[in-house]
Amino acid sequence: MATMEPKVICVLLLVFSLALSSLAQVQTETCVIAPSQRSNCGFNGITPAQCAEKGCCFDSTVPGHPWCFYPLNIVNNVPEEECEF
Repeated sequence: MATMEPKVICVLLLVFSLALSSLAQVQTETCVIAPSQRSNCGFNGITPAQCAEKGCCFDSTVPGHPWCFYPLNIVNNVPEEECEF
């Protein structure tokens, strides 16, 4: 039974590492949004750390578009600004 233990540990480590890598991939994919489709999540001068604290994506490589923006999976749930008539 002792010879089986290292195999079990190796399998568990493999499964755990695959699960973590797929989780990281999902997070990365949600931040891949065309600049014209970005919904602003921050304010002028927001830092990457402040943006991450809000649960948003940060990409300062595209001038003229939001640098801090909502991830793809919640873009459709962004609250619309209230309009008083």
